[in-house]
Amino acid sequence: MKTRIGNKGVRHKARQFAAHAGIWRTELTVGLLTVLAGASLLHLAAGVPAAVFAVSLLSYGLLVCMVLHTSPAVFHRDGPGLANRVTFLRAALVMPVAGMALLPAHLDASATYWLLGLAGFALALDGLDGAVARRTGRVTAFGARFDMELDALLILVMAILVWQTGQAGLWVLLIGLMRYLFVAAGWRWTWLQGALPPSRRRQTVCVVQSVALLVALAPVVSPELASAIALAALMLLTYSFMVDVLWLYRQDRNLLEECR
Repeated sequence: MKTRIGNKGVRHKARQFAAHAGIWRTELTVGLLTVLAGASLLHLAAGVPAAVFAVSLLSYGLLVCMVLHTSPAVFHRDGPGLANRVTFLRAALVMPVAGMALLPAHLDASATYWLLGLAGFALALDGLDGAVARRTGRVTAFGARFDMELDALLILVMAILVWQTGQAGLWVLLIGLMRYLFVAAGWRWTWLQGALPPSRRRQTVCVVQSVALLVALAPVVSPELASAIALAALMLLTYSFMVDVLWLYRQDRNLLEECR
């Protein structure tokens, strides 16, 4: 009996997953073609081994699974919306860049310039998805989370590449890891999981991190200058997180005082 119930549960999940895939069919196709185009540029123009295809496609597959698993059921009726389509296109551009972080031996100047192009294009599209969502009246929690997680992934990947190319020391990974460390800290101190109000400062600092890492990654920038730029970005990011942590702490203290 338990086996039958378990099998029904698996089949139900599989049907749900397939239904989500059907809704995202256009986005998945365009995303796959974008990933293949990015990997082809790295392979043909920069001489990166064909392994870039496997790594990029694996990264893309993981992304697809996460999106389909977390996308809300309302998309079955209304579709994901234009804003989420833009975000998915940005994600597909990031996948070959993320794949190259797993192939550090092939990060020569030529490959780095092509990575800068892909990452720069993805960064240029940042903000467009939010603007489209507001213009079309399709602002959703899923879309905001999708955009935020993609920004965090791009920053982490760029930080890894800056370190791997020798432009900055291991400490530069703190730029990409800080948000994830913040989330992990919330597991221990639950008051860190509180909702933060919208902040222009937070959005600006996020963009600054991406631009700073793009500049630091450029081969024409000396390691000394790249390290200085990355360090300034890290200090700004640290300040921004300190502001948010202090705000959450005060909110938690005030709530405790009200409960007494």
